[in-house]
Amino acid sequence: MAGWVLSECGVRPIPRIYTKPTRTSALNSIQSNFRIPTPHSSFCFPIINGGLFTKHRNWVLKVSAPSITQQLEEEEFDAGAPPPFKLTDIKAAIPKHCWVKDPWRSMSYVVRDIAVVFGLAAVAAYYNTWILWPLYWFAQSTMFWALFVLGHDCGHGSFSNDPKLNSVAGHLLHSSILVPYHGWRISHRTHHQNHGHVENDESWHPLPEKIYKNLNNATKKLRFTLPFPMLAYPIYLWNRSPGKKGSHFNPDSDLFVPNERKYVITSTVCWTAMSALLVGLSFVMGPVQLLKLYGIPYLGFVMWLDLVTYLHHHGHEDKLPWYRGKEWSYLRGGLTTLDRDYGWINNIHHDIGTHVIHHLFPQIPHYHLIEATEAAKPVLGKYYREPKKSGPIPIYLLGVLLRSMRKDHYVSDTGDILYYQTDPELN
Repeated sequence: MAGWVLSECGVRPIPRIYTKPTRTSALNSIQSNFRIPTPHSSFCFPIINGGLFTKHRNWVLKVSAPSITQQLEEEEFDAGAPPPFKLTDIKAAIPKHCWVKDPWRSMSYVVRDIAVVFGLAAVAAYYNTWILWPLYWFAQSTMFWALFVLGHDCGHGSFSNDPKLNSVAGHLLHSSILVPYHGWRISHRTHHQNHGHVENDESWHPLPEKIYKNLNNATKKLRFTLPFPMLAYPIYLWNRSPGKKGSHFNPDSDLFVPNERKYVITSTVCWTAMSALLVGLSFVMGPVQLLKLYGIPYLGFVMWLDLVTYLHHHGHEDKLPWYRGKEWSYLRGGLTTLDRDYGWINNIHHDIGTHVIHHLFPQIPHYHLIEATEAAKPVLGKYYREPKKSGPIPIYLLGVLLRSMRKDHYVSDTGDILYYQTDPELN
């Protein structure tokens, strides 16, 4: 039966082959005539005529194909493998001016945000209509979250080079939203120093299987059923995470060393003073009005905080590793964090979604994080995961959160490179 080929003249039959070439002659012919295509070039298949490759005829079938090298790289990339670069390589790629802290610029953000907070409260109290209150609650809770982020910069020392200014501004900002500044600052430092470590991380770290299995069903449901995980922050401040003991208000907690005692006491006193002020205001304006002006925005702020901090370490479509033992390093742990896009909220909450570079270099001020990230991307390569672009309001992140809560439950008790496992009974 005749064979056919595609040629420049149309469809053409192949002449009958009467002799079968030996294995040796065929291999020699292939070696002498076959060319390895370059990346993104076309594969050219010469037409066989009588068992020989006929180079003088232009009867070829051209097929565009992606680079074989690129295909292999896609298949072979392992997010849990040690990166081919060092922390110093990333640091060297970031422009020097990105490390410069401008206290006047930092204070301008504080003045701006406080002015917006009081402005929103004044407008809501003046009109006092239920048409306006839901809009106020969303806007004010977002501004409370923005205040937290500025205090967060104070805690890292990226607000300014003056520790006293950082402490004063940090206490002002965090006490106003019922966060114990030094207690949180110290535990958050522990989080950064141990990011990506199963046992030693402090914030939203996975539960080892043994601890998870020992939780009662009610605790499991509360931990992984929305909206309860998004209200966890106040509980965490008092009791920390399952499997860990201590309180951010107690200077004798396991969170702190003895020479930090005075700092924790100072912050607890400031927190207590703010609580007393709120109690006094409830007598002046009434508890319902205080609830509308402060209580509900505070709960919204807590949900912002839990949502953002959780999604910076969870919810990527590809499973990301966690580490323990000899496999953990500061660099590898930091590379498991994620950037997120929050649309219009990016500028309001001071680009906290630009999180990977922040985790590796928390000394960089928030207003330089975007530029620093762009400069570091060529070094990071595939270890940087480009965030999905958001609309004006990042509603899509709620879907990401829900999917993660349904499948990211615990990690194994053994092994040094670990990935989340799912409890089918929980779902």
